[in-house]
This record gives sequence, structure tokens and C-alpha cells, in this order.
Amino acid sequence: MEKTDILIIGSGIAGLFFALKISKQRPDLSIVIMTKEKAENTNTKLAQGGIAIVTDLLKDSFEEHIQDTLKSGGGLCDEEIVRMVICQAPERLKELIEIGTSFDKNSFGNWDLGLEGGHSKNRILHHKDNSGLEIEKKLLEEIHQLPNITLLENHLVIDLKTDIEENSKNCIGAFYYDKANNLVKYIRAKTFVLSTGGCGQIFENTTNPEIATGDGIAIALRAGAEVEEMQYIQFHPTALYEENKNPFFLISEAVRGFGAHIVNEKQQRFVFNHDIRGELATRDIVSKAISKEMQLTEKKHVYLDCRHLNFDTFYSHFPSITEYCKSIGINPKKDLIPIVPVAHYQCGGIKVDKNAATNIKNLYAIGECSRTGLHGKNRLASNSLLEALVFAHQASRNIDKNINSLVFSSNFFIPMCNENEICVAPEIFESLKKELKKIMTSFYANEDRNFDITLDKIEALKVKTEALTESLKITISFIELINMIAVASMIVMHSDKSVFS
Repeated sequence: MEKTDILIIGSGIAGLFFALKISKQRPDLSIVIMTKEKAENTNTKLAQGGIAIVTDLLKDSFEEHIQDTLKSGGGLCDEEIVRMVICQAPERLKELIEIGTSFDKNSFGNWDLGLEGGHSKNRILHHKDNSGLEIEKKLLEEIHQLPNITLLENHLVIDLKTDIEENSKNCIGAFYYDKANNLVKYIRAKTFVLSTGGCGQIFENTTNPEIATGDGIAIALRAGAEVEEMQYIQFHPTALYEENKNPFFLISEAVRGFGAHIVNEKQQRFVFNHDIRGELATRDIVSKAISKEMQLTEKKHVYLDCRHLNFDTFYSHFPSITEYCKSIGINPKKDLIPIVPVAHYQCGGIKVDKNAATNIKNLYAIGECSRTGLHGKNRLASNSLLEALVFAHQASRNIDKNINSLVFSSNFFIPMCNENEICVAPEIFESLKKELKKIMTSFYANEDRNFDITLDKIEALKVKTEALTESLKITISFIELINMIAVASMIVMHSDKSVFS
């Protein structure tokens, strides 16, 4: 029977940074990372902007970053957590640099700090417009060199197994699907870390990759973990508009920080009508301003105007964005870029404490799937990668301190499915996924929402989905759809009309 000391589920910045830290702290431990596709296929890889870190205490301060974060969060941030994350940031940056992560510097050899919406100072470290990709690559290079880490790609964790120990629920194992061998298997572990990212794929339009189906949230819910504030889905205001695109290509927040304007069909700037910060207001404000402008003008999108900027400098900062635009016939030097708000980031999630621990013993959650208290209603730009680093660090310290007292469960579980009982028929569920996406997109688009009717629609979709699948058969698409339905239900149940005012 398979077992490992620590099972990490997900391979973005949070899971990899945690694996790196705990591996070096405890080379005696066995560590397995499972990811349902290729390890590099993550939201982290798509992060363009960078990491918000105070690096110059003469021009900036921790307190200013803290206040910017609290203001962006609309009164729902946990101030103790905000202070912990922001004050830890320089140490976590140092660790990234030690493994070779590169961030841009100016001609004087100082950090080339970017400005993004909601920030009062330039404090965003970036690697051109591929910051997440740079971090992901360096972390994976380190992971491959560590002998006590096993990285298993194309392994989808289906569910966690728990038992009751001394009146508390304890996580003891996990069922997973090994795609290569077409088998469902079971693995025991002493500690489990969920780092599965967000749920953007429950919406028709999103920047999230196709893997972002809320798996970690759904797994945690079925295990009995507490989940909070799932209604706070952040929409990014500047995704490149293309018909029938999934996911949408992101135009980084940093482009507006660089000086780009948002304009309507008449080439008029309008965001200042909603906030004195204009294009540099927080994402929720800019997204609402764009949505209202689209409703008013009955247009499918507005525009990002970069034509007044120094193009050579623009290209050096945003080569990937420039090249992608050119690949679809848009030249940012001469053309307006069509943009639209799309689902981008899950601010709520699995409730954790300052050490990333859930209410279930031996179960942790880090990264976008967790609700730490840092973001509140609306995440401040470029705080997400920082949160992942800090809570990976917190979890590694806490697990290091406690894992010696843990033992493997003596209970063994044989999966109900076997090789002959697994069928792969993803086309059966694609139409149901589209139906769910339509329901959730409509729910967020309408000012006057009916929560009960939406929940009834989601429940009917769940019944339809389960009816299509025989009890002992499993497909990847079926698992993802069930997870998406569970997350969608939680989002609607957590919602309140005041949230959307």
C-alpha cells in the first residue's frame, strides 16, 4: 500500500515553495506532489504582474502597503494576517532570489518597481510580463534536484479519507486517479496540503486555465473542512476580448500602472467618473465601471489605449502581451486593445489559521484555494503570489514542528473502482459544464439576483450529472463537473445582496 509523510496536491507557487522549504528543513521526510496535468500547467505560470513587496523603506513602508491592502479588502481583511504577510515579504523574496529567480532592475541596478491598481507606491517586483512563469520554472528546477520529493503528474486527487480521533476529525489518506495506468488508487500520509488554485472555470469568461475547476475546495468540503467567503470572486478588468475564447488572455494590471488609459467607443476615458484614481483604482471598482459602460453603450467591450506610451519602453516591459496582441492582428502602438472584465481570482476558500491549518487535523490549505484573511472582499493587485509564499512558509514551520508526533493510519481502503470500471467519455459532460457556466455568469451579471432559483438550477444540474454516471464508474470530466457544481453551490449560498452593491 502506498504511503508518504506529506502529500501535496497541486503544483503552483504555493505547493512548490512549501515542498522546497519542508524538503530542506526535513530531508528525512518523504514528500509526494500530485498534480492533475503537467506540473507547469498552473495559474502561477499565467501571473504577469509580479509580487507586491516593500523593498525601499525610504520611499515606501510596510504600513502603507498594509493600509492599501486593508482598503482594497473593503473591511473584511484580518489585520493581523495582513501585517504578518507584508512584514514577512522581504524574507520570502530573499529565498526566491537564492534559488535564482530573476526580477527586473533599472539602469542604476535598483529594482524596477511597477505600480498597479490600489497601490499608493511603486512596489511590484516583476520579470517583464512573465513573473509567474519565471517563479514556476525556478521552483520546478529546484524540486527536481531534491531526492526526497516525488512529483507525480497526471494524478488527480479525488477525495480525502478522514476518521475520528479523540473527538476530532483527522485526515488519513487520499483516493486518486492515475491517468497513465487508468486506475483509482489510495495513498496514506501523515499530513496533507491542498494547493489546487481557484475556480474560474465555473464562469463562461475567465483568465484561469481549464484545470481551474475548484477541485481543492470541493475536496475540502466533502472532507468536512470549513469554507468561507466564497462569494468574493474577483473579476479582472482588463482581459483581451476575443470571441469564443477560453481562457481569456490577461492584460496585466501593470499596463495601466505604466500609463495606459481605458476608453469607450468614442475614445473617452470614463473610469474617473467612478473613482478619482481612474484606471489605478482597485480591480472591483474598475471592473464595475467597465461593466456599466458596456451596459450603457450596449457594446461587448471597451478599450485599453497604449498609443500615447513610449513603445520601445512598453515593449521591453510587456513583450509577451505585445506579441500576443500582434498575433491576433492588434498593434498596441497603433491600435486600441479591446478589453472586458472576466473572472480572475477566488478571494475566499478553505478557512485556515495563520499556519495554513484547517479545522481538520493534518489538513492544510495554501494559495488561492485557501481563505487566509489577507484579501477580504477584493484582492489587492500582486498580493496573491506573496500570500502563497508566506503561508507556504508558515505551513512548513508548523508541520516541521508537529509531524514527528504523527503516525500513519493503520486503516487500509481499497478503491471501489478498478481498471475495468473506469470509462473515459468527457464529451458527455461538456454540455453540462457549459450549462453551469451560463448559470453562474448570469448570476453575477444580474443586478437583481434570485439566490433560491439559482440554487435550484444548480441542484437540478447535479441530479442530471449523477444520473448519467453509473455508481462504480469514474471519468475525469465527471469529477471536475461534480467539483464545479459543489463550488458553484457554495458561492451562491455564501452570497448576500449587499456583497454586490
